[in-house]
Amino acid sequence: MVWIGQGKGRETADKFFMEALSPYQKSTITAASCDMSEAYMGAIKTHCPNATLVLDHFHIVKALNAAVDEVRKEQWRLANAHERKMLKGLRWLLYRHSATRSKRDTRTLKALEKANNAIYRAWRAKDEFEQFWDFKATWAAERFLKSWMTSTLKSRLKPMRDFVFTVRRHYDSVVAFIDSRLTNAVAEGLNRIIKIVKNRASGFRTLQAFADMIYLTVGDVNIPGQIPVKFRTL
Repeated sequence: MVWIGQGKGRETADKFFMEALSPYQKSTITAASCDMSEAYMGAIKTHCPNATLVLDHFHIVKALNAAVDEVRKEQWRLANAHERKMLKGLRWLLYRHSATRSKRDTRTLKALEKANNAIYRAWRAKDEFEQFWDFKATWAAERFLKSWMTSTLKSRLKPMRDFVFTVRRHYDSVVAFIDSRLTNAVAEGLNRIIKIVKNRASGFRTLQAFADMIYLTVGDVNIPGQIPVKFRTL
């Protein structure tokens, strides 16, 4: 952890770049990963002109899962009592990565082709998209992605089409992952620890008190080094 500020809007992001980094440091950043927040993307583009913006793998998958789930919700609202019994319990199954599904889970999802074709088409599109992250060559990844987007647009499923439009809008930042392999994994790991710190204290009265605990926990502070030698027992 190198800097803490209040809020997550553009003003806070700008403040970080102005206070925590020198002009030289900002000019030497070659790649930066973030979610699809306009505040973060705008700040990176403004303050790090030499950086390639990479949209985080996890947040793209999260947006795709949300689109698939919206299709499921739409079909649930249209379904009768008998059809709802067949759709019950699908939510988390649809979220699963193919590598973590059992053969039984896969059979259940494939049965949707006849039971509910709309959800089946959304799931197939999501499943196929997993291949994108495995490409090593940018040209091959782009060829796959363009083909996938064209096919998904023909699905006539609005949530899936909206996701494609989002990918198109940030196309270069999505494809940039193939060369950089950069993600928000480290930041997300820090966020998880920070949430534990907050929950353990049942909240903090002030930002400064919270910030002190964050730096103490994940700020790489050398506590023994802060103790004068004459007071050390080890």
